[in-house]
Amino acid sequence: MDIHRRDMLRGLSLGSGAVLLSPFLRKLSAATTDERPKRFVFVVKSSGIDVANLVPNGVPAYEGHRDKLVNVSLSDHALPEVFKPFEGMKHRLAILQGLSGNNLKGNHTAGFGTLSCRNSELTAVGPSVDALLGMHHSTGPYPMFGFATNGVLRGQASVPSDAYVYPTMSAYKRGQAVAYQASPTKAFNELFGTAVLPQDKLKNESIIKRNLMDFLNDDAGRIRKRLSADDREQFDGYIDTFESLKVREQRKAVLKNKIKTNMPDYDADKYTKMQHMPRMEAQLEMGAAALIAGLTNVVSYRLDTLGSMYQDLGIGSMGLHAIGHGGTSNGYSSAEMRRMIDGYHLKLIHSMASKFEAIREGDGTMLDNTLIVYLSCAGGKHHGGNTDWPVVLVGGMANKLNMGRYIAYPSYTQAGHRPLSMVYQSLMAASGMQIGETFGDIDPALRDLEINGPLPELMA
Repeated sequence: MDIHRRDMLRGLSLGSGAVLLSPFLRKLSAATTDERPKRFVFVVKSSGIDVANLVPNGVPAYEGHRDKLVNVSLSDHALPEVFKPFEGMKHRLAILQGLSGNNLKGNHTAGFGTLSCRNSELTAVGPSVDALLGMHHSTGPYPMFGFATNGVLRGQASVPSDAYVYPTMSAYKRGQAVAYQASPTKAFNELFGTAVLPQDKLKNESIIKRNLMDFLNDDAGRIRKRLSADDREQFDGYIDTFESLKVREQRKAVLKNKIKTNMPDYDADKYTKMQHMPRMEAQLEMGAAALIAGLTNVVSYRLDTLGSMYQDLGIGSMGLHAIGHGGTSNGYSSAEMRRMIDGYHLKLIHSMASKFEAIREGDGTMLDNTLIVYLSCAGGKHHGGNTDWPVVLVGGMANKLNMGRYIAYPSYTQAGHRPLSMVYQSLMAASGMQIGETFGDIDPALRDLEINGPLPELMA
């Protein structure tokens, strides 16, 4: 399957969507063949990623005080155990250690701060990097699409949610958080239903939605006049969601054939299970399909919460919170269980990356223009990992990033240390976005260091 913008445009036949979509299509039509879509996947886990498990064989152990940069090629070293699936894909991998977000405070999590680099665990005070990338790069129905198993990290829910949730992770702007879908079935119907519904049912549903949105907009004008300025800002964000549905339905109709070709088979057994691991697998499967079909260019995952369980790994019914606090189960120590969980996540990520690698795009593959970002909302530990925040990158970005590297920065506040925000500036710059001098809040303890702009060691 070779994905080309010209090929897509050649097959389009617009009806009522012509007015809305013509500017967008003209922009694509004028693009050169060298411009490939840029796609991102953010996979965020709870309870930290143990930094000791990310060190390649033959590289000095990652512990204690560090005053020098380590920057080595992965081709010269065997990967650690959790990266076993990537041995044949080393050139697609970058492991970053020693970054910090110590000014991003929270209870077991940095919350919104994880992807926005702002000290805002529970309230969105600025845009997150995934939303910014989505608004810049996505040309499909969704700027970004989010999946989660639960909404509230600290609730320690042992059973997944089954509706839209707000996992305090992504935001389009101040006060406008992104909702994530927790139900695989509902996500499947929303993303791919356009391609499988009979034409008469699809037409009836479209009419009902259009009438509902017209009614809501008429009512909204009257309500807005009675609100304060602060309330108006939040209300406008709510109404914008309904307005965007109109464009969304038009764009889905344009992509109907592509959606039908690339959508996953609906597995009723897996998609309806109320356990965390089947949920994760179903959600990563659908996210990959959504990217391939062009429904969005950015997918974000809140993989688990403190109550999530990983029974299928053989570690019993112990939630992440108890594991993070040193619990043992079925003969496994806390460290062993955390390593098994990280390895399981990376196995899922490898499966997604392999799908993208198998799809031809231009003179390369889809993975050449896609980057998967794996990190934790708690840095490198269950508690207090914010001065050591590991990030794993998988894929490529049109050769704009130095992949196939293990990079470990000096300790927090030491010369050469770098903050997490510079990773996000690197991703935006590599994808062709204009970036500001800073991203998010500046850590006062790092003011005397070089902490702005893309990471020199990561940029090609």
